[in-house]
Amino acid sequence: MIRKTLNASQLQQEVNRRLHRLQEVVEDGVKIRVPRPQLQEPDKTGCNWDMKHFGNAAGFERDIAAVLQAVRAEYNLRTEAKETENPFGDFPGD
Repeated sequence: MIRKTLNASQLQQEVNRRLHRLQEVVEDGVKIRVPRPQLQEPDKTGCNWDMKHFGNAAGFERDIAAVLQAVRAEYNLRTEAKETENPFGDFPGD
């Protein structure tokens, strides 16, 4: 399966969204702090990022691992910077 790519903020938001929709998390009213994804060499599955050190996560380690596994299977971290320069390649004022 080809992974879609997201930037670091989008990946962080996606993991956060999925975690805070889990029934156990909603019922406990806990707010888990989701760290920024860290770029890594692609692992054996081809995923190029991971997350470690979730905050306020005691008792939810298994839920976090399941969400991470699912999101890592779907998405890779975008590595190229978005181009904000002139797409025509000419210089302003020429």
